[in-house]
Amino acid sequence: MRLIASAYLKLHQDDYFPFVASENASVSSMEEFCLQEVEAFGKDADHIQIMALCSVLRANVKVLYLQGSTRSFHSIRDTDALKLADAIEPQPCNITPFEIDEILPERVGNVSSTSYPRHHPGGSGAWDYDEFKQHLRVDVTRWTTELCEFDLVGVDASIANSIRRVLIAEVPTVAIEHVYIWNNTSIIQDEVLSHRLGLIPLAIDPRKLSFKMDDEANDQNTVVFNLKAECKKRGASKDAGIEGRYVYSSQLEWDPKGDQAETMADCPPRPVQPDIVIAKMALGQSMEMELHCEKGIGKDHAKFSPVATATYRLLPLIEILKPIPEPLIPKFISCFPEGVMEQGGENGVRVVDARKDTVSREVLRHPEFEGFVRLGRIQDHFLFSVESTGIYEPEQLLPASIEVLRRKIALLKLALDAVPTGAQP
Repeated sequence: MRLIASAYLKLHQDDYFPFVASENASVSSMEEFCLQEVEAFGKDADHIQIMALCSVLRANVKVLYLQGSTRSFHSIRDTDALKLADAIEPQPCNITPFEIDEILPERVGNVSSTSYPRHHPGGSGAWDYDEFKQHLRVDVTRWTTELCEFDLVGVDASIANSIRRVLIAEVPTVAIEHVYIWNNTSIIQDEVLSHRLGLIPLAIDPRKLSFKMDDEANDQNTVVFNLKAECKKRGASKDAGIEGRYVYSSQLEWDPKGDQAETMADCPPRPVQPDIVIAKMALGQSMEMELHCEKGIGKDHAKFSPVATATYRLLPLIEILKPIPEPLIPKFISCFPEGVMEQGGENGVRVVDARKDTVSREVLRHPEFEGFVRLGRIQDHFLFSVESTGIYEPEQLLPASIEVLRRKIALLKLALDAVPTGAQP
């Protein structure tokens, strides 16, 4: 523990939390991040996949190809939705049988993995940094104001899962932590109301706050909101309507402390969505409270998670082994989700878009199709779907998660370097 604490303090003299995104992550797009100099700490196999991913990512995120010309991410972004799968430059696909998980009628075959992607029996097993760079690829397939879908190719499942888990649990955000209720006559109990308030996503840049390590709140670690609402008549007459029936997140008023009015002037703290219903009140009911927001991570509480969902799946692989008899073609196509198969080609059917396949195995249930098709999943091709809560832009989430991984590796490496030579475990 002393060793880890020593490494912790050496690495974070100005920041007392080890897994906070540094200024390197303060970029407006994934493209900017990829163009930054993020040199690896070394090329030894202890942490080569993550460090190679960090150092090579800037060069291997494919700039999208539209009508033969390259454009920046921002120039093609659509505020509603943008489908980019058809615009990505086709990539060569040299897949060996050792890189495919077999989808069989009642089980999955060939699930064993090697130390590094694309290593298989008969090979040398040695790590090749240049080969890793050649195969590593990140392709953005869909990009909206809330969602980013991308393909991560050429890494081990452990790395892909690390990115997913860090996205959910270790990328820092700011959320309501303490609620000081001066008055609440609504039907919602104080503790329930406090939990509802804590789950409201807040548009506050976490890099402008430090983690609160003690009980003393100050302008460096706490943002304050005030909430005051009352349900009352609009006038004195009997026919006057009622106002204030609903309490919305837009009624949270930021109360700057210290120099926050200057440091946060470019993006004043506010709820991400202004129309979240906090409570419904009856005539004469009111509430008044003070809300203290702190920096945290999803591992401590789900309210700090910057993503609504962060998932991945392996790219399906469908191989037509021999021509499908013409009378069976409609039934064969119906065994797959819409858009996966179409009639045509030398085998009677052809694969249109394998990524739409849900791998339901429906085609394997029918004995008449035995030997006609082979299903699988490519072991190192991950289809990521990351939905932001609005605290981060979708394109900022992957760079932020990788920066957290870099810091975790740096901390571990620093601790290992401090171990005396010949020390026993």
